[in-house]
Amino acid sequence: MHIGIDTRLPFYQKGGISQYTIHLITALAQIDQENQYHLFHLWKDKESYLPTNHPPNFHHRTLYTPCHHKLERWSLSAELLPRPYLDLWHSPDFIPPQFNPGRNVITVHDLNFIYYPQFLTADSRRYYLDQIEWAVQKADHISADSHHSRRDLIEQLNVPPEKVTTVHLSVNPLYQKSYQTADIEATLAKHNLPKGFILAVGTLEPRKNLPMLIEVYHHLRQSGKVDVPLVLVGRKGWLFEEIFDTINKFKLQDHVHHLSGVYDEALAHLYHAAGVLVTPSHYEGFGLPALEAQNCGCPVIVSERGSLPEIAGNAGKILPADDVNLWVETIGKVLTDSQLRQDMIERGFTHCQTFSWRHAAETTRHIYQSVLS
Repeated sequence: MHIGIDTRLPFYQKGGISQYTIHLITALAQIDQENQYHLFHLWKDKESYLPTNHPPNFHHRTLYTPCHHKLERWSLSAELLPRPYLDLWHSPDFIPPQFNPGRNVITVHDLNFIYYPQFLTADSRRYYLDQIEWAVQKADHISADSHHSRRDLIEQLNVPPEKVTTVHLSVNPLYQKSYQTADIEATLAKHNLPKGFILAVGTLEPRKNLPMLIEVYHHLRQSGKVDVPLVLVGRKGWLFEEIFDTINKFKLQDHVHHLSGVYDEALAHLYHAAGVLVTPSHYEGFGLPALEAQNCGCPVIVSERGSLPEIAGNAGKILPADDVNLWVETIGKVLTDSQLRQDMIERGFTHCQTFSWRHAAETTRHIYQSVLS
């Protein structure tokens, strides 16, 4: 089989979908030395995304079509049609080409734009809603990050159950490493942070429910039981202004830290140093930070929305997304009850072992084979 994988998105951002693409490719290279893999990246991207010491069946190719352009699927078709050797095209960001001589596999990470269209800009809302129904019909098979996302596709978009397979993600291996105390402390010193802070990781956008978290943090500080900072790690996305308005409203400018551009080992250091990771999102198709934190020995509290209960498992505390009082009580307890913290950490280590990139790659390869059989 000749398989093309769209690797254009990592040029624009290094978030969850890009991490999924890169680590899936690395794992495929470890298990498959027979099929031919062609990684198509943007022409101006200096990265090839070929795995280190990759086998000879992995090749890099270039494309000129930018991601998320309104004519993307037609332009992509024009670039791929002269490449008839491709038996299958995998779109990790869910949009396949309009015309393709081979078969199409897409990955759908979540349907938050269907559940919460108010959390998107008008342009983004139009883009995603116009594309998704066409994309799931066009695809020969769909990979979904979680059982919850799979059910959403079946129930919300009428995708036949046999057409969609759950492929759980895993984490960057950097989050599975041990780190020297001195290195962790150097990262904390760089950002002027103490140990034991409250951590939230993800793009600053409405569906992350951060204004509610900031209100929770305000009540925690007023209670006198918590005096550690709240640290928000992630780039500013769309409609982020309410987050900073809420910080100002509660006069928390000196206590809420926003860090952007923190990835890889530096982020691993923060997970190791944090007292708790909190993810109160209105919706998540996977919720990778919860799994990253558990790998780093950080207790996790998540909302009951989307796939978060599935990913955090019985190792995390799972709360209603909008119950301010319960979030105040639970965060306070996790930060101050050492026995509870240790129990959550130990269960987290056990739970996160059930996710692996090797298993994701084996399941994905099986999808490729079944589509072409």
